[in-house]
Amino acid sequence: MAYAGSTILRKTLTMILAGGQGERLFPLTKFRTKPSVPFGGKYRIIDFTLSNCLNSGLRKIYVLTQYMSDSLNRHLYEAWSIFNPELREFIYSIPPQFKISNNWYLGTANAIHQNFNLIEDENYEWLLILSGDHIYKMDYLKMIQEHIDKNAHLTLAAIEVPKAQASRFGIIGIDPDYKVTSFVEKPKNPPTIPDNPECSFVNMGIYVFNIHALKEVFEKMDKEKISSHDFGKNIIPYMTHNGYHVQAYRFVDENKKDEPYWVDVGTIDSYYAASMDLINVSPHFNLYDMDWSLRTQQQQYPPAKTVSHEGERVGRAINSLISDGTIISGGLVERSIVGFNIRVNSYSYITDSIIFDNCNIGRHARIRRTIIDKNVTIPEGTEIGFDTETDRKRFTVSETGIVVIPKNYKFQ
Repeated sequence: MAYAGSTILRKTLTMILAGGQGERLFPLTKFRTKPSVPFGGKYRIIDFTLSNCLNSGLRKIYVLTQYMSDSLNRHLYEAWSIFNPELREFIYSIPPQFKISNNWYLGTANAIHQNFNLIEDENYEWLLILSGDHIYKMDYLKMIQEHIDKNAHLTLAAIEVPKAQASRFGIIGIDPDYKVTSFVEKPKNPPTIPDNPECSFVNMGIYVFNIHALKEVFEKMDKEKISSHDFGKNIIPYMTHNGYHVQAYRFVDENKKDEPYWVDVGTIDSYYAASMDLINVSPHFNLYDMDWSLRTQQQQYPPAKTVSHEGERVGRAINSLISDGTIISGGLVERSIVGFNIRVNSYSYITDSIIFDNCNIGRHARIRRTIIDKNVTIPEGTEIGFDTETDRKRFTVSETGIVVIPKNYKFQ
């Protein structure tokens, strides 16, 4: 049966998994869940998934929250209250409510299972499940359309990676028609793609389910007393081995670059690397494509500016991203990402660093390869990022030497 795009959009419900603790991103996740970690100066990580929904025409969205959700809930309210309930559009955050047990969300699939009443409240046919902590651009409608055309019960989005790197991921085995034949987590010898034996298909955590099939799977696994807590570990292998039509969908990138872009900033070092890429002359991730808008909260600050004074106090920003409300007064910022409402005072020097909102960098301070979380005042003359042993005594330092100063930190 053929469906028009408008019918598909009406019949599709989107659920975004956004409860991840993000332990490897600590202390950036000390007060917030991973999807609400700032990225690129003005965005939150979840903004990229939500912007994909908006660009795909999907406007019926539940965001499933759990860990440290205050910051995320506030951001959803302030940045994403753009949907019109009169047109049956919505975005709601859904915390654990112990609907079917006295447990918190026990895994990705369990979060969906606990909220299945929301899926059945309306006459939806397809369920799109997304992760709120990945950075990429994708038109989900194309994937849903292929799911329908293939008459699949479940379709998984997959991206090619070299076989040598594939053992770090969940890998999808397929036949020549892209039907899923196996799913294994972090295999030592990953299955390859039939038309590209040098690469394997990595599971992107993007799923389209026929709702009646997913309900049936939950019921069968409950009856058989098989764990149904996680999609990768439980649901997908069960469906693959029990006669369900599970299809792989090759990721179609909307980023307009030679190489497809999909990043999970799961560690401080990967977060730092993805962030620093944005300041390159030609970054891998394109923030400036007006045909694929990236939405976030537009903070009501005045324009950023540089201020120079007599003598050597010249305010400069070189090869950097500078957000609104920031004043670089007689200091130098180079190869850095600076958030909202930052004050960079005279003779200070910031290089290869990420500064979150509402920070004040004191005179003669020197900051290098450092991430400074929100609401931090750096005292005059402080040096960070130049002496690793000294930094380790006060702050978190990553494997590659990135210093992280937590939110609201007070210098003694």
